[in-house]
Amino acid sequence: MYIETIPNRTSPPAILLREGYREGGKVCKRTLANLSSWDPQLVEHFRILLKGGVAVESATAVLSIERALPHGHVAAALGAARGSGCALWFGSAPKELQPVLQAMLVARLIDPASKLATHRALHDDTATSSLGRVLGVGQCSADDLYRALDWLHGAQAGIERRLARQHLVGSTLVLYDLSSTWLTGRCCESAARGHSRDGKRDDPQIVFGLVCTTQGCPISVEVFKGNTADPATMASQVSKLKERFGIERIAWAGDRGMLTSARIEQVLKPQGMDWVSSLRAPQIAQLAAEHGPFQPSLFDERNLLELTSEHFPGERLVVCRNPLLAQERARKRLELLAATEADLARIAAATQRARRPLRGELAIALRVGRVIDRFHMAKHLLLRLTDTSLSWTREDEAIAAEAALDGLYVIRTSVPADKLDACATVAAYKSLAHVERAFRSMKTVDLNVRPVFHYSAPRVRAHVFLCMLAYYVEWHMRQRLKPMLFDDEHLAEASAHRASPVVKALRSEHAKAKDASKTADDGLPLHSFRSLLKDLATLTYNIARTAANPNATIAITARPTPIQAKAFELLGLSPNCSQ
Repeated sequence: MYIETIPNRTSPPAILLREGYREGGKVCKRTLANLSSWDPQLVEHFRILLKGGVAVESATAVLSIERALPHGHVAAALGAARGSGCALWFGSAPKELQPVLQAMLVARLIDPASKLATHRALHDDTATSSLGRVLGVGQCSADDLYRALDWLHGAQAGIERRLARQHLVGSTLVLYDLSSTWLTGRCCESAARGHSRDGKRDDPQIVFGLVCTTQGCPISVEVFKGNTADPATMASQVSKLKERFGIERIAWAGDRGMLTSARIEQVLKPQGMDWVSSLRAPQIAQLAAEHGPFQPSLFDERNLLELTSEHFPGERLVVCRNPLLAQERARKRLELLAATEADLARIAAATQRARRPLRGELAIALRVGRVIDRFHMAKHLLLRLTDTSLSWTREDEAIAAEAALDGLYVIRTSVPADKLDACATVAAYKSLAHVERAFRSMKTVDLNVRPVFHYSAPRVRAHVFLCMLAYYVEWHMRQRLKPMLFDDEHLAEASAHRASPVVKALRSEHAKAKDASKTADDGLPLHSFRSLLKDLATLTYNIARTAANPNATIAITARPTPIQAKAFELLGLSPNCSQ
């Protein structure tokens, strides 16, 4: 006997109990009962009985799930971390600290928080994911996390040396930039007040410099006191690459605030290092005066030209003109001039009002100074103040001189043309955007390096280094997951077909199609990196018990959805690979 489901056009299907038999050598069947009115669960139990199985009252009588923990994002991040080499990074740590270090690295990627909050998330009783159970650190103490952090501080040099050997061998260019973040409390000796890039002027801060490959893969990070100027950090970084990493000849790419002329003369040249940087506005004006005005017709074909200058001996200068940038700067200048003149007009009106007019050259100058400082337009206005009046006129010659340089920027480099031509030089300088993306990911979007809660300088440095390692894992995950993300998979090919590296990089046609449809090539929805981790987290790690042996637990991983299965396939992992 067996149960058969018979389609019934637009009506519900008929569920029949049937018997098969032979008659005259021919297989026949007959209906014994109509089960269409039965409860579906009862039908399934009956079907199991007919197949020789054992039916029970409910599924919970056989298997009961005690707890379901988010797991998919843990399996993906942990598998990617191991594929990136974290087992080798932490291989010299005490054996009991190695899984703790892996747990801290993955936790920073999937759920960044303070170390105490991370400890709560790992502990078996308060776990918010399967990470603690998968790595067997569900009973670790908070002191174990701090011990692991202290070990990581001592191991930073060795881990960075390993990354440099892996990614900088044969390379001639590295990217370097600086950022800052604030600290809570005032006990850390590295905390100091300086230029805050986060707008947190009331809090002390630290400064940290990041060294990356030209593709944006992080290699090294170093923490400085919060009042350290950008150029002052260069010497230690150059020394690190030469002495610790053993790299003799390399070119540094940094912005004009980092690689200043003084720093090039005092640090890079004596060490035999090359550089790719840019000129400041006064230097560009000086160059224009030396070579004559840069007419727009000079940039008709490639938007760039290469020249030399006696003020920069031994260097190549690549002058670039971006028409869109020129339009934007002209628009902004006119708007700032109009806003400044509107404020000045209110002050001038205050000097002429009938009731309590503004009087005194000093009082008028104080009001004018606040306005001028707000929009920085003093260089374009000629002001005339008396005790009873205020007037001004625009400096048309100064405005025209500045407008002649709109959209121009100049890249300076000491790298010979046979190693880095003009287009490659511009592309190398613009690749600093990769470091900016790394800072954005580490500080705000994904890893939340800020605020820093540690009091001692070594632990602050270890915390920042842990965040860099987490971004290293994220960077490699992003490369593999690009078909599922809004990231442009063919950006390099699209950039190669640009008429000039000066113009803005355009998204490839494939990326535009993804943006329009919001779906991947296989029809699955696209994600951001963070939303994909959230989707993966819905794949659960289930802790169950059976009625046959209630004292034993069974770990069961849920079946992945098509999106989750694709993510694990791209990463080359299995949801169970971390167990």
